[in-house]
Amino acid sequence: MARAAALDAALDPIDWSVLPVGAVRDAFDAPSGTLARVTLGPAAGTRVVLVPGMTGSKEDFTLMMPLFAEAGFRVESFDLAGQYESSAAGPENADPPRRRYTQELFVDDLLAVLGSGARPSHVLGYSFAGTVAEVAASRRPDLFASLTLLSAPPLTGRALRGFKVMGPFSYLVPARWIGPLFIAALRHNVHRAPGERAAFVTARFELTRASSVGDIMALMQRTPDLSRELRAAGIPMLVATGTGDVWRTSAHRAFAERLGARLLVLPTGHSPCETAPHQLTEAMLELMRG
Repeated sequence: MARAAALDAALDPIDWSVLPVGAVRDAFDAPSGTLARVTLGPAAGTRVVLVPGMTGSKEDFTLMMPLFAEAGFRVESFDLAGQYESSAAGPENADPPRRRYTQELFVDDLLAVLGSGARPSHVLGYSFAGTVAEVAASRRPDLFASLTLLSAPPLTGRALRGFKVMGPFSYLVPARWIGPLFIAALRHNVHRAPGERAAFVTARFELTRASSVGDIMALMQRTPDLSRELRAAGIPMLVATGTGDVWRTSAHRAFAERLGARLLVLPTGHSPCETAPHQLTEAMLELMRG
């Protein structure tokens, strides 16, 4: 970890709109529509699937993907339905058509992705996608070789109540109304991301559907407790977070204990995949290799 920490400390600014060298773009026909996907690494390598969260995209793992590929893994990521280059995927494409983005929609998409290639896969769910991955793993543990929950909602029920800043207001404002406020905050870079990162985050909103963000906020107010099911599944699990995450470290620690998971706490914020990719990848490789 000392070497990984040194490499993370030496990271240079990058253009986040540019994918890693050798990465291959394609599109996956999911139940909700067409999902934009990117893959890197040897075709025969064990599969690693990295799932970005709300307002995120596959590019969030640009610094991690080459590390997995160099270790011999076949790594892929895709934009969630309604997000960035998967913005055309949505509830109107479901069978039967739906009005809103639901947990079932995201879970069905993930299970379709995992079932379409070599299995089982090592899976990382980032932020809201962590909850999606939990539900998928509780239903189809056979598709999961390991599960990493990165900055995922650590509280059940009204998970937004645990936000360090916004928590007290989550009881007063309907969750779907928080979506536009959240987008506005990211546009104004309240999280103080570096300029090149902030520019890419802002550019994604030209495609991301605001309705999907509002619906996901509402879903986070109904976060399920799947600790019993996941413990019973026997999947190796890692809970990873930063000391500056939107939820308190104590909540993530309790979350890991409920799951019987390893815990990784890094001196960073909500996005260790961007700011501590070497340390996060190293911890995942240790989990994946037993």
